[in-house]
Amino acid sequence: MKKTNLLFFMLLIAASGFSQGAPDYGSGLKFNLNEDGSKYLRVLAWNQIWFRASEMNPGTMINGEEATSSTDIGNRRLRILLQAQLSKRYMIVTHFGINNQTFTNGGASGTSGTGGYGAGKKPGLFFHDAWNEYAVILPEEGKFSLSLGGGLHYYMGLSRMTMASTLNFLTIDAPIFNWPLIENSDQFARQMGLFAKGKYGKFEYRVSYNKPFATNLIPVEPTNGESAVAVDNNGNAKWSKAGYFEYQFLDIESNVLPYKVGSYLGTKRVFNIGAGFYNAPDATRTSGGGDIWKHDITLLSADVFVDMPIGKPEKKMAITAYSVFYNYDFGPNYLRNLGIMNVGTVNPDYEGERALAGPGNFQPTMGTGNIWYTQAGILLPTAQEKPKVRIQPYGAYTYKNFEALQKASSQFDVGANFFIDGHHAKVTTQYSTRPVYTAVDKTDGLKGEFTVQLQIYL
Repeated sequence: MKKTNLLFFMLLIAASGFSQGAPDYGSGLKFNLNEDGSKYLRVLAWNQIWFRASEMNPGTMINGEEATSSTDIGNRRLRILLQAQLSKRYMIVTHFGINNQTFTNGGASGTSGTGGYGAGKKPGLFFHDAWNEYAVILPEEGKFSLSLGGGLHYYMGLSRMTMASTLNFLTIDAPIFNWPLIENSDQFARQMGLFAKGKYGKFEYRVSYNKPFATNLIPVEPTNGESAVAVDNNGNAKWSKAGYFEYQFLDIESNVLPYKVGSYLGTKRVFNIGAGFYNAPDATRTSGGGDIWKHDITLLSADVFVDMPIGKPEKKMAITAYSVFYNYDFGPNYLRNLGIMNVGTVNPDYEGERALAGPGNFQPTMGTGNIWYTQAGILLPTAQEKPKVRIQPYGAYTYKNFEALQKASSQFDVGANFFIDGHHAKVTTQYSTRPVYTAVDKTDGLKGEFTVQLQIYL
């Protein structure tokens, strides 16, 4: 870990050299299209660069060499979002970029080997969001508001974190199981469909009706009836339904865009409770005795979010906390293993006990069963009017109990945000653990990963 510590301190030194007191960003880069500013084009751009030191799962190799650990740098997210407000009622949103480019993968489709289109090079831009929206009842017309829209959208219901903004996480990233369909029956947490959103006083609602992307994994014939494993195979996909309903006891949050804020840094007094769902009929399949069985995907959640200033106002302290419970049903024994920017591949010559999840930093991420996730952080006090750096230490805990595994797991994240200019320019450090299953009823302890992120957004 000596190299990691050196990298950490170098980043802190660099952070302290940034200038402070940049003008208020407001709506970011905004181009008014008429004199009163009711028609405009708003542009947001952000980069999240990751430096990592990771312990690899047993049975891992990296680019043809056996590996028990790895250090790397990668592009976690490079994005641009365009919001075109053509009138008070009509809006177009497009959001494009790349994700998860490492030195071994994340490049354009078909890139591999050595050369100009070698492994990990020249990733392709794609659209994350592309939808049209019309405000049927504007907020200023009364307590009730309603907007309708359609396209490739992020109004996927389920939980606050399912619709999280990637610009202002409390932790370094989302835990990923908050996007339970990620890159299977959705396109990077989005589906194409229709949505309705709005408010009634302090009550906010979001519902959608979507056509899931096609999945076609083939179920494996089980050795007995109890060991059938559901896989993603929706055939001629039936329409999915999703919704999220929230009561906002204190300050009212904006719902112009779907992205839920992770930490307001004490600029609001927020206390919300919410609940949501997602349902897709006949979305997975199992096989047994030559027969094929179809299963619905039914996902439920309940959550609570708190963000508010504490202590003396001149100290500018704040707390942020979020807790969510997920009940997931993808069908019998469904389990999916994922790892963010995984650089590891299978070592065919490994003779020890392998990780069931696979090589690199794979772990059991989502499946039929229950997940409880909680995070909390505190923005530390400052004695300066314009401090060069604000610090926000935080921690997170995850409990998973999946039907496919006979043993539940717990894992932790601890870290801190170093704010140079709020979320617009920050350095985040985090140490995360993950369980390593070598059998369905056996874990071989925890593996760790230390990450330093540099985020800048306009």
